[in-house]
Amino acid sequence: MRRYSAEILAYLLGRGVKAVVVACNTSTAHALDHLRAHAPVPVVGVIEPGARAAAAASRSGKIGVIGTAGTVASGAYERAIKAVRPDATVISAACPLFVPLVEEGWFDHPAAELIAREYLEPLRRAGVDTVVLGCTHYPLLKPLLQRVLGGVRLIDSAEETATEVVKELAARGLAAAAQRKPEHAFVVSDDEPRFRKVGERFLGEKLKRVSVVPLG
Repeated sequence: MRRYSAEILAYLLGRGVKAVVVACNTSTAHALDHLRAHAPVPVVGVIEPGARAAAAASRSGKIGVIGTAGTVASGAYERAIKAVRPDATVISAACPLFVPLVEEGWFDHPAAELIAREYLEPLRRAGVDTVVLGCTHYPLLKPLLQRVLGGVRLIDSAEETATEVVKELAARGLAAAAQRKPEHAFVVSDDEPRFRKVGERFLGEKLKRVSVVPLG
């Protein structure tokens, strides 16, 4: 994971980017420190912003974290939450089948609800009042997760990270002019047709510029 992430960083730096967001929770958990040590630009991960938001939002201190097996096994969210709220109790659950469900568009499929109830039962039993969505795919399941979990607060790490990036760019004088129209370009390492299909599901619009750049 670290080597693959480093190759992506090198490619982006070669394109002259002014900042990098490690938008993958697993990459953040396993490679963020390495990437920061080798980047001349700000590198922002998704775990610390999500952890801070969860620690601030929870009234009871019982916080759930759901993510891929790699993210959960790393313990990165638990460490980040306890760094800002030492009294917190963190209950983590790996939910690997959520990713293919999202990529198939099965956001409200009966099978998705059965799987969600199975995965989330430990969090329900523990009485968490806040749950971190520790994977980029999971926010698309928000209505289902809210229905299964009841009145808990769902923390979208992506939203919290976007806020963090705005602050970072402003603090370094790197923010673009407000009136400047953004241009979006997408680069993938393989399977460009599948990326288009899934990406359009995420963004709700056609992806115009997608190119393939194989990595080592």
